[in-house]
Amino acid sequence: MIAAHLPLIEQAAREGVQVLGLQELFNLPYVGAEQDKRWYRATERVPDGPTIQRMRAEAARLGMAMVVPVYEEAQTGVYYNTAAVIDADGRYLGKFRKIHIPHVVGFCEKFYFKPGDIGYPVFETAFCKVGVYICYDRHFPEGWRELAMNGAEVIFNPSATVRGLSDHLWTLEQPAAAVANCVYIGANNRVGMEPPWNNGHFYGSSYFCNPRGEILNQGPDDKDALVTADLDLAMIGEVRDAWNFYRDRRPDTYGAVASWQV
Repeated sequence: MIAAHLPLIEQAAREGVQVLGLQELFNLPYVGAEQDKRWYRATERVPDGPTIQRMRAEAARLGMAMVVPVYEEAQTGVYYNTAAVIDADGRYLGKFRKIHIPHVVGFCEKFYFKPGDIGYPVFETAFCKVGVYICYDRHFPEGWRELAMNGAEVIFNPSATVRGLSDHLWTLEQPAAAVANCVYIGANNRVGMEPPWNNGHFYGSSYFCNPRGEILNQGPDDKDALVTADLDLAMIGEVRDAWNFYRDRRPDTYGAVASWQV
């Protein structure tokens, strides 16, 4: 998987990409397709594991900040779906751990991952302030708001999602979150069928959207691709001044959202 990504990373550097987001668990197949303890051996420490160290070297060599999702071992038996954020000089800035963990047929993630426990950090790279929200997280609007309130300008949503129950939401939820929070979002998804499970077609269709909810570019649904867009960070302030969502928020009225239980 790393070998398959390196040519695309090189292409990104040639095209002047400054911040690169990789897909969910980018260096593995989507292991949630089955429940098998053998995949626990695919975990690594963050940032000291081999994948993050390799990507730190690539980031420094290419002068490119990176969001690098991997299967993290915090300690033996304690594992997270994690994305490390690396700056353009190769420095490790920190990580985000997936907050919401699904568990349905073909997406057996509670077998592999604990829910994230470090909140919604935002990382100041050489180019912009980056937040991360991983795959299933995108269905929960509260986290987008947390990331935006913490200062994120660009939020990456690395994903592994297949056609079926929620593909029609793919171009609804992220643009809506971008509008509600006046941020840029990069939504990236893996592509194709993965043997031996073949439990669904990962439909790619990665894209960026701007604070007005407009999709800037969208990749193919049937092959690996580099998807790029020019993000004008000045638009964030312009949209916030025009729509005034931040001025008109009423957090004093929202307490029940966080306290309500089923």
